[in-house]
Amino acid sequence: DGLAGKSVALQGCGSVGYHLARLLVAEGADITCTDIDPQRVKRVVEECGAKAVAPDAIYDVRASIFAPCALGAVINDATVARLQVEIVAGAANNQLAEDRHGDLLERRGITYAPDYVINGGGLINVNAELHGWAPERARSKAGEIYDTLLRVFEIAREEGIPSYRAADRLAEQRIAAIAKVRRNFV
Repeated sequence: DGLAGKSVALQGCGSVGYHLARLLVAEGADITCTDIDPQRVKRVVEECGAKAVAPDAIYDVRASIFAPCALGAVINDATVARLQVEIVAGAANNQLAEDRHGDLLERRGITYAPDYVINGGGLINVNAELHGWAPERARSKAGEIYDTLLRVFEIAREEGIPSYRAADRLAEQRIAAIAKVRRNFV
């Protein structure tokens, strides 16, 4: 499904949040945004047609998606019950204050896209720079993040576990597979 007609509660209008807002608007999404810096909010409001709310009010916005793009640990005891969204998917690191908050999202029927899966593009870019990959190869690898998320959601559904646990399981399987290959050649 596309983003046309979807609403996004965007937390953080800095470098990542600003660019995300532009991409979301280009795809037809409606944005409600917040940031502790009023100038950042003003920029997103003026350039993207977003609505603005106070920083703490973002958790009460009824939206399709909550996109935390600022601070870690924003899904916590004080916020998890306030969320009125179907999906949590953002670029902030360590969005869950504790694993149990991922369990609470799952129980509430909120799909959580694990932050370290979404943020894989940053590591791909670093690897590309270290190994001298062509930009096209780096973009192709970053494009695989979508498929990885689909696999995470598939594991979660098949095993009846929250998506953050499914992401951990998939990561552990990949690490074990790489270790096995390495043992065979070292």
